[in-house]
Amino acid sequence: MVVERPGRVERRLAAILAADVVGYSRLMGFDEVGTARVLREHRVVTDALVSKYGGRIVKTTGDGVLAEFPSVVDAV
Repeated sequence: MVVERPGRVERRLAAILAADVVGYSRLMGFDEVGTARVLREHRVVTDALVSKYGGRIVKTTGDGVLAEFPSVVDAV
């Protein structure tokens, strides 16, 4: 990312994670309540891992998540 300021250009490297659940629509069609419950349970774990490794959740949408990490090593 490049941030421009008068007389100065600031660069910041970041690793971006974009993820979603494969087959989410099919799973919701099969068992909406169970799928939503399992997704919430998994999000508790994954959100904690993102935070533990210095990441930041930028956006969540249904079954998707967008996260930013200041370090590629920590993102992996």
